[in-house]
Amino acid sequence: MKIIILGAGQVGSSLAGMLSSESNDINIVDTDPVRLADLADRFDIRTVLGNASHPSTLLQAGAQDADMIIAVTNSDEINMIACQLSSTLFHTPTKIGRVREHDYLDYKDQLFCNKSIPIDVLISPEQLVTDHLNLLLKHQGALQVLNFANGAVQMFSIRIAHNSGLIGHAPSYLAELIPNISAQIVGIFRQGQPVFFHQKPILAEDDEVFIVTASEDTQSIIQQLSRTDHPFRKVMIAGGGNIGARLGLAIQSQYQVKIIERNINRCNTLAKILDNTLMIHGSASDSALLSDEGIDDIDFFCALTDNDETNIMASLLAKRLGAKKVMTLINNPAYVDLVQGGIIDIAVSPQQTTVGSILAHVRRGDMVNVHPLRQGSMEALEAVAHGERHNSKVVGRTIGAIKLPHEAVIGAVVREGKTLMAHQEMCIEDGDHIIMLLSEKKRFREVERLFQVGLTFF
Repeated sequence: MKIIILGAGQVGSSLAGMLSSESNDINIVDTDPVRLADLADRFDIRTVLGNASHPSTLLQAGAQDADMIIAVTNSDEINMIACQLSSTLFHTPTKIGRVREHDYLDYKDQLFCNKSIPIDVLISPEQLVTDHLNLLLKHQGALQVLNFANGAVQMFSIRIAHNSGLIGHAPSYLAELIPNISAQIVGIFRQGQPVFFHQKPILAEDDEVFIVTASEDTQSIIQQLSRTDHPFRKVMIAGGGNIGARLGLAIQSQYQVKIIERNINRCNTLAKILDNTLMIHGSASDSALLSDEGIDDIDFFCALTDNDETNIMASLLAKRLGAKKVMTLINNPAYVDLVQGGIIDIAVSPQQTTVGSILAHVRRGDMVNVHPLRQGSMEALEAVAHGERHNSKVVGRTIGAIKLPHEAVIGAVVREGKTLMAHQEMCIEDGDHIIMLLSEKKRFREVERLFQVGLTFF
């Protein structure tokens, strides 16, 4: 597939690396020659120096025969114009655009359509991150929560505590430990590396395990595994930017929310919008302020400023002063695994969340959900099976007979709206949604080919 990526920031760079390793023809456009030179040295891609909203730049990047344009520059306006030009001048089949400004998103149904601005897939990072944070708040104890099959199935990860009943057992023991709920462990991450199931692993303390279950059972499983019955009530947010404001608006009816914002004008603006949230003017790294505002009584502290160092320091301080759990927003994906799991409980990468939402539209084989994990080294996937036994490598076959790589584990199948836990004797049918974890991302192409229908399928 020939793909043009507009913008070589963190999202564009990550996409270029991931997609170039999957045998795609990647051209990336940016106005920064140093950034482009670095990408050209690291990946097998072509770079174009220029403004992404200029027709001549798009032409130089090969827009006349591109299959897809992914516009992820730092400017909403450039992204929108580039998609418009790609449609009008070059008839590009698929146009993906990132738009952050709330004013545009408020009118998205009228603006982003073929009659106006032809963006086929609209990406709003702030909304994606807010939805993700809301899931983490709802499911206390989880390190990550992912939705599949329109929310019918969830995959979540949790760290095995020293007193867990899972220690010393195989992953399949989960069914005996919690016999009243259908769930499966589909992945294990230990000391910075995935553990593969064909090695017949035994679960140990501090393992991060990935579990698949019906969404309505997620919280019950987390409570039984983490042995905590104290629900979150009080939330403190550091940073009243777009993400902090969106999260406050989304949760203020369910929790007691405080937002710390150092810009007094922003504080006053949010005080008018968030009528059930206490706005505090000051710095989240001010220990006296945190103490005065009762940080030792806060259940969940979220550091959501646009500065990684500020977020990390504020989270460390909040935890030291008594916050029960701290979550940190990390824009540099290299920091995520470094800070999570120690004093900081959860690290969230907006870049990784955004990349995942884009990958689902790039992949072949009817992949409807792709969630990169662990800096993209692992992936949680949802694929739809199509066809019949004579033209599909999965339909009409049992899971045990499907030639999956060792690194792939199928956890659940959604069939006609019903969630079924996967097992080796289950036969896959046309239209099934299959949720799996791929612990070695480089094997993705093999999984993708399994779900591509043969030429005899009409």
